Amino acid sequence: MSSGTDKIVSSIMSEAQEKADVIIQDANANVSEITAKAEKTAEAEKLKILENGKKQSDMRYQQIISEAKMNARRAKLGAKEEVIEAAFNQATGELKAKAADGDEEYKDSLAKMIQEAANEIGHDDLIIHLNEADTNKFKQDLSSSDSFEIDGIKFTLGEPIKAIGGAILKTSNGDIEVNNTIEARLERFKGILRSEVAEVLFK
Repeated sequence: MSSGTDKIVSSIMSEAQEKADVIIQDANANVSEITAKAEKTAEAEKLKILENGKKQSDMRYQQIISEAKMNARRAKLGAKEEVIEAAFNQATGELKAKAADGDEEYKDSLAKMIQEAANEIGHDDLIIHLNEADTNKFKQDLSSSDSFEIDGIKFTLGEPIKAIGGAILKTSNGDIEVNNTIEARLERFKGILRSEVAEVLFK
């Protein structure tokens, strides 16, 4: 090539190099800006994720602690209930033994239970159901008759019932019935007795 042509080519190449350099510089600036923005966004997202993670972690921690406390309370209540039930079972066993022995204390209690039930019904002609042992004792005392009278109220012995002690009374036509057996009384007063037993056992 001639020297003139060389100069033209050299000039074009120089200009092209300058433009390329500018383009590369601009591109590098854009890349730096984009990278900086991306890093900022990533950091913000990272902090957000960490913050959310901490919140979730705290929530889970509180949930675990809450569940543990609840389970502990349940276990404690369950243990107390077992002790209370054991106390009731023991009391029931002792009452059963007293009723089976037929000692004076039980006889007095039975008479009161019969009187209470009779007063509640409010009739003067009643059928009385006792357990087999008490029924046989009454029959022995009554000789040939199945009836007896207390305070103007006529009582007729009915069929024996399955009970620790106490009595079931009903009117002769069966319309009104009062269950005043030991089991029924325990069940009726169980709520009150449970509180009293708990207070004694766990004070």
